[in-house]
Amino acid sequence: MLLAIDVGNTNTVFSIWDGDRFIATWRASTEHQRTADQYYVWLSTLMKFQKIEADISDVIVSSTVPRVVFNLRVFADRYFNTRPLVVGRPDCLLPVDVRVDQGTAVGPDRLVNTVAGFDRHGGDLVVVDFGTATTFDVVDADGAYIGGVIAPGVNLSLQALHEAAAALPHVDVTKPDRVIGTNTVACMQSGVFWGYVGLVRGICERIRAEHGRPMRVIGTGGLAPLFQQGEALFDAFEADLTIHGLTVIHKYNKENKPS
Repeated sequence: MLLAIDVGNTNTVFSIWDGDRFIATWRASTEHQRTADQYYVWLSTLMKFQKIEADISDVIVSSTVPRVVFNLRVFADRYFNTRPLVVGRPDCLLPVDVRVDQGTAVGPDRLVNTVAGFDRHGGDLVVVDFGTATTFDVVDADGAYIGGVIAPGVNLSLQALHEAAAALPHVDVTKPDRVIGTNTVACMQSGVFWGYVGLVRGICERIRAEHGRPMRVIGTGGLAPLFQQGEALFDAFEADLTIHGLTVIHKYNKENKPS
């Protein structure tokens, strides 16, 4: 079985793929201090608690936090006797081209989202991922990653407001009943929610105009469903897009790497 690990700036997702479906998925906070042994104790405890018996033979990792990769490699080697496939490393093949400026390093999560989006929806896509940053990844007709946009994430924006303005509280993200707020919290929630609705809609419109062809918009990330409410920002929402992309990349490498 395959253990797919998606390391984000805030959270890390572990999913077990049996070849047909994900039999389990867990989420933990991303901490670069966590050791290989701690990963195993945490994961094996959850598997035992949920009575999941999985013979893990392969591991694939996508990480936006380089410092955690070493311990995850040790974790895979020590406890599953396998060398993990790490997206973004030269030995990890991608089933799509990457057409950006020479020397540009593209985040592994963006490459994985591109692969997953193309696998599920074909080309001419904009993949909008609501993570620590809000990213827009542009997928060409043939599935190639051709660039995108990076904007501050929703929670990051709220945190910045709270920390930079002494009188403003920390608030949760929610869809307000009205645009015009009648108290500080309502004003902040309206500004963030409707501000990001406008951000997504405006950037996607400009991408479509610049690309010169009709494009579908795919939403992913924890807050995507919230921003979809009544606004039809996305043509589709994919909660497991990144993890799915890891299974596609793993399969491609199995089929195309020399033995």
